[in-house]
Amino acid sequence: MKKVKLLSFIILFSFPFFLKAQQLVYKPINPAFGGNNTYNYNWLLSSAEAQNKFKEETDVGYEEKTELEQFTETLNRQLLNSLSQDLFQQEFGDDALTVGTYVFGSLVVDITPTTGGLSINVLDTETGDQTQIIIPNN
Repeated sequence: MKKVKLLSFIILFSFPFFLKAQQLVYKPINPAFGGNNTYNYNWLLSSAEAQNKFKEETDVGYEEKTELEQFTETLNRQLLNSLSQDLFQQEFGDDALTVGTYVFGSLVVDITPTTGGLSINVLDTETGDQTQIIIPNN
């Protein structure tokens, strides 16, 4: 019994001296996990597109307007421009824009002088939209 214990003790403790270690490195083969080749871009892209549930809309939403529609829009713009010029002419006269706050329906126009020129803030009180126009000094 002593010999078996001694023999097992010697084998057990001398066994590690005969072992050699090596470094294990994982190198993926499947291109989905990096693969061997770093140029797997095309494969990865096609794989991702095949799994993509979302499709791009082909309709851009822009339609060419007919000449009649274009003419109507141009006429509307000219009429609105003329109307706004008449309103400003009535409000301000021949003088330039004067500092102050003006209300045109739901629009509040605030004109203030700044270091860069004249600042015009336009606020739509119904929607909360705001626009700032800066007229630089000469």
